[in-house]
Parts: sequence; structure tokens; C-alpha cells
Amino acid sequence: MTLSNATLNALPPDVARPGYDRAGLTPGIVHIGCGNFHRAHQAVYLDDLFALGEGHDWALLGAGVRAGDAKMRETLLAQDGLSSVIELDPAAKSARVIGAMTGFVAVEAGNAALIAAMSDPAIRIVSLTVTEGGYYIDPKTDTFSPSHPDIQADAANPEAPNTAFGAIIAALKARRAAGLHPFTVMCCDNVPHNGHVTRDAVCGLAQLSDPEMAEWIKANVAFPNSMVDRITPATGPHERALAKGFGLEDAAPVTCEPFRQWVMEDNFPAGRPALEKVGVTFTDQVDRFETMKIRILNGGHAIIAYAAGLRDIEFAHEAMADEQIRAFLDKIETDEILPIVPPVPDTDLEAYKQLIIERFSNPEVADTIRRLCLDGSNRQPKFIIRSIRDRLAKGLDCSGLILESALWCRYCFGTTESGAEIAPNDPSWDRLQAQAILAQDRPAAWLEMPEIYGDLAQNEALVAQFSQTLQDVWNRGSQAVIADYLAR
Repeated sequence: MTLSNATLNALPPDVARPGYDRAGLTPGIVHIGCGNFHRAHQAVYLDDLFALGEGHDWALLGAGVRAGDAKMRETLLAQDGLSSVIELDPAAKSARVIGAMTGFVAVEAGNAALIAAMSDPAIRIVSLTVTEGGYYIDPKTDTFSPSHPDIQADAANPEAPNTAFGAIIAALKARRAAGLHPFTVMCCDNVPHNGHVTRDAVCGLAQLSDPEMAEWIKANVAFPNSMVDRITPATGPHERALAKGFGLEDAAPVTCEPFRQWVMEDNFPAGRPALEKVGVTFTDQVDRFETMKIRILNGGHAIIAYAAGLRDIEFAHEAMADEQIRAFLDKIETDEILPIVPPVPDTDLEAYKQLIIERFSNPEVADTIRRLCLDGSNRQPKFIIRSIRDRLAKGLDCSGLILESALWCRYCFGTTESGAEIAPNDPSWDRLQAQAILAQDRPAAWLEMPEIYGDLAQNEALVAQFSQTLQDVWNRGSQAVIADYLAR
């Protein structure tokens, strides 16, 4: 049955549907980037809140700034903004239809429609999921990079910007001129200190064309930090078949694990929905939760991803069923990551690690190794290299993390250990593959990517250890090298 308002009451009885009148919703949030994660996370929390009879003036207005967002807009508008979310509990799958979105702004060059939508006084929050790589961060300084061509283009044409940050600046400028309170900018991406990073991107771009406006934003606009978590695979034939199995005809169904978590700073001067009533944690220690999640969960994904990718393993749960890969994950987490993760309120880190292992092992999620290997050029600096830096600063061994980095290099060479070709799997694939080819004969070449490794290529001890590890991977194979690491 095709999703629409008209068919909601005719859905199969085992499919949950919005427990509220959608006609009574009004938008209070513009969300930029309405991909799978957003629709399985923020939209679900809001759907739960609306079902309590609360916050009906906090509905979502979808938005985007990329070509892919235009396709998503077309898909969701054809379904009256409805999405199906299928939770993949190993005990029993369940499906629900989420109705928290009331519309989707036109996606166009110059973002006039988006700027107008964010200028509406009813909009009090602008939220974003634009991927980890969408914040224009210079890995050498770990700060906003004003030299990126996208940023330079918006700085030269601030009235018709093409980035989300340029559109946010233009809308804030319009609200300021109209005497309206600024909206809160709420990042929902998996980026360390994501509120600070978003503020740096917005203010850094504004500084290039209107320094006075940049100072006004710093003084008046809130950018709360948050930590978000839910494993959400990409949608493909398998996921569409699951939706059909529930009697749903959805062009963009979302599947996800049962677990979800959202931790935020309570910094919303223009108001916010009462999300604490549906499980969101508000705290002034978001950074502790964030470090835990990024180092243990996201770092853990990277640890299993390249080891499994080189062995032609297709799914994360299959990697976890491999005793060596599971032990590899557990040893690096226990010996090298947990000791450098600061304490987290009301959380046992060892128990959290065990939860992560269970989540990775869920066979129903069918999360692909290829997805976990995707975009290493943006993910490695945040999820793995930070841990390497922390351990080096403390004079601690990081052999497992260095081995993970060597496996990533070997993966980027472009073939598995069986000789199968690896299709490009990174926005910077050509660059990565070229360096990986050089590194086959001169391993240090892999570390000579300052946009990823910063100044680590200047650390002679690290270069020597990485070089020996990568040579071993090439000469003896990843399984033998991992076995040696596990035996130590």
C-alpha cells in the first residue's frame, strides 16, 4: 500500500502509524539533510512526542542543499512526508510510519526558498545532518577551513549561497533585519563537539563577507552540542523488500537497530520541544558521551570494517561471527581505546563496549561492510587518528590502532586479499588509491596526507612502526598480522 495521508487508516494492523492528527501539526524546525539517519532518529523522537499530545508546533520542514536532497524531496512529498521505519530486533521486527514532517522546501541553486523558510518567525530551530565531511574542517588545525572552494564561492556571493551554512547566515541576517529572535542551530551529525564545529563553520563563513554579522552570530545564536546514535543501514533492495513484507509501498524505507540515543546540551533560547519526555538526555557533559560513542562505537566500526573488507566479508554481523575479527575489536577497544575515554556520567564503559559488540552482531540489521568502509578520509581523523594522537601524547602503545590504519591503506589499494576489485568508496578515492599504491613500496607515503594525518608523518617512531606493520600486511596477509597482534 503506497504511503499517503489517505492510506494511513488502511495500513496493515501490525504497522504502527502516527498517534495524532497530522493536520494539527505546524513546523517549528527546518531540518537540512533528510537522509536515513535523520528519519530513523530525530523524526522518530518527534513522532513519539507528538503521540503524547505535546509539541505539535515543533513539526519538521525538510530541506537540503544537494542534488540528492532534491530526489529525496520528490520521494517524500509523493508520500505526504511519511516514512516507514523498520526496527530490526533479532527477536521480532516491527514497522511504524513516521508523520513528523509536514513539508519539504524546494531545493535550488542559491537556496532562496530555504532562506525564506528559515526566516519565518515560526521556525525556532534549524537542525542539520550533512555528514561528517560536510563541515569544512582542516585536519591539520582541526578547525574550519575558509579556503575551501565552496566556502570561497559563498563568501563572494552571500545573497545566493549554495552551502547550508551560507543559507543559515542569510536567514539569520533577514531575521535580524526584521527584528526577530534568531533560531537555534542544532547539529545532529556524528562530529566531535558538533555544536562548536557548526558555529565555527557559520561564523567562519560570515567573517569572510560580513565580520560584523559574524560577531553578532557569536553573541546571539545558540549552537548546542549533541551526541546522536542509531545504526541505520543504507536503503537497498533488501530494505525495500522488508517494507513490502509489512505491506508497505515506500520508495525510501528506513531500517535501523532497536537501540537509539540522543544526548544534548539544554541551550535553546528560542524554545525547544520537550524531548526529555521521550528519552532524550539533556546534560552539560555531552562531550563525555560524545567521546565515548565516537571512540568506542565509530572507532569500533572502523576496526572491523577494513579487516572484514579485505576478506570479502559482506555484512557487519558476519565480521563479528569471525572469531579473529571479533577478538581484534575487543582487544583494541579494551587495551587502547577504553583507557583514554574519560568517565561518562552513570555509564560503565566496559558494559558500553559489550553493548556495542552486541549491536554490531545483530544479524537483522544487515549493515554492510562497504558502508562501514565508506568515507574513511573524513571518518578516520575523527574516529581513529584522534585515539592514536591521545595515546602518543601519553607515551602509550597504539599497535592495534596503527594496524587498523595499515588495513585501511591496504583496502584503499583497491583489491581485497583474494584479488577482487574494490570499487571506489570515498569522495577522495583517487587520492587515497594513489597514496596506497605508493605506500606498497614506501609505506611512509600513506602518512604523508596532511589533510588526514596532520603532522604525524613527522613522528619518526610512528612512521617506523606503521611502515613495518604495512609491510607485514603486504608480505604475510592481514590475518597473520592480526594473529600476531592478538598473541602479544
